[in-house]
Amino acid sequence: MANIAIIVHGGAGAWDVESERMRVGQAACREAALAGHAVLQAGGSALDAVETAVHVLEDCPALDAGRGSYPNANGEVEMDALIMDGRSLNMGAVAAIQRVRHPISLARHVMVDTQHTFLVGPGADAFADQISFPRCAVQELIVPPEVNGGQPARPAAGPLGDTVGAVAMDAHGDLAAATSTGGTRNKMPGRVGDSPLVGSGGYADNWTAGVSATGQGEAIMKVVLSKRVCDLVSDGLSAQAACEAAIRLLEERVGGECGLIAIDAQGQVGVARNTRAMPFAYVVGADKEGMVDGR
Repeated sequence: MANIAIIVHGGAGAWDVESERMRVGQAACREAALAGHAVLQAGGSALDAVETAVHVLEDCPALDAGRGSYPNANGEVEMDALIMDGRSLNMGAVAAIQRVRHPISLARHVMVDTQHTFLVGPGADAFADQISFPRCAVQELIVPPEVNGGQPARPAAGPLGDTVGAVAMDAHGDLAAATSTGGTRNKMPGRVGDSPLVGSGGYADNWTAGVSATGQGEAIMKVVLSKRVCDLVSDGLSAQAACEAAIRLLEERVGGECGLIAIDAQGQVGVARNTRAMPFAYVVGADKEGMVDGR
């Protein structure tokens, strides 16, 4: 039996590390890691664990996914998500989906209930209605300024992590990764970033590692960052060393800023960033009291 593990992140970017928003984001990461860990402790799959963890992050108003997502230039909320099974390499993704609280679960339905892997825009919306997936009003997703202790929920400008994510290893040694986002502030309608793109916003392969990325999507896509981490693990690096090396490559090749979380096939976790901060939390092994969190 493998040593269970889970790691989550709340987005890498220009956080005010002393803000109430950071406190709320860190608390959500701790809650998400514990929720996913409870699934693993009970014998659940890595897929179930990452979906459960990302639900918590999508519900947090301080994070840009699900509730708390940025509106686009038209004032609409278009969200993206990806989930991937490291055992089979099966995956499901949605992009530009509207009026759902948990895009990660819709992405899993794409993986399980269709012969496809990726649905976008009106097609994703139609699929949600076809399977009676719960819908919500856009007002339920946009967080008002008074949230988070009376402080503005978002800074007026500056690059900010536009993603949440989770990676897990279950007792069978299977890996899974999940990434969910509301996208960038005032983005063009229809813009899709790295988050739902396999190999960019996330990747999972039992032979190497599970990875979730966050940061500047246009830069992350150019180097297929999450798959790059897996390739580095295949070359013999640990999850931590691979995350650090991939970020150096992103900097040198395209001048990008990002954060990465990973678990390799040996159950070792990795977490790295080149941004101001990235709230994260992880638990390795059966004892939840050993949780580590940071920013």
